[in-house]
Formats: sequence, structure tokens, C-alpha cells
Amino acid sequence: DSYTIRTMKPVSNRESIKLYREILRGCKQFHWCNDKGEPWSKILKNSAREEFEQARNEKDPLIIARLLVVGRQCLNQTLYKYD
Repeated sequence: DSYTIRTMKPVSNRESIKLYREILRGCKQFHWCNDKGEPWSKILKNSAREEFEQARNEKDPLIIARLLVVGRQCLNQTLYKYD
């Protein structure tokens, strides 16, 4: 059981970096500004950064997996609706 946890960490770390980079690439598509004149791409990048920072110290592999799955689904749905 501890072997599984140790071996999952590099995989989840790579997956989280991959997801984060895909989110940043997706943010570039939102080039218009909100009511305050702030570009949505910047707002979305900052929001993604905050969420990833909050989950940085998570140790439970099931919670990490859930965060990755939900993050991937949200990204896919957002980009699908945008296209």
C-alpha cells in the first residue's frame, strides 16, 4: 500500500503540471476584458494558480486523483463551450 502511494506521486505530479500547462494555454483564448477592464485570460490564470497552490501539499492520492479528474473535466467543458 505504501508502495502504491510512493509510486503515484511522480505520476500525479506530472499530470498536475500537464493539466496546469493546458489550463494556461486555454486561458489565452479568453482575450476580452471584464467590466473592470481586466483581461479574462489574466483572471483565469490567477485563479488557476491559486487553486493549484491550495492543493500543493495534498498527500492523499485519492483526493489528488479527484482534483485532477475534476480539473480536466472543467477545462474540457469550458473549451468545448468556447469553441
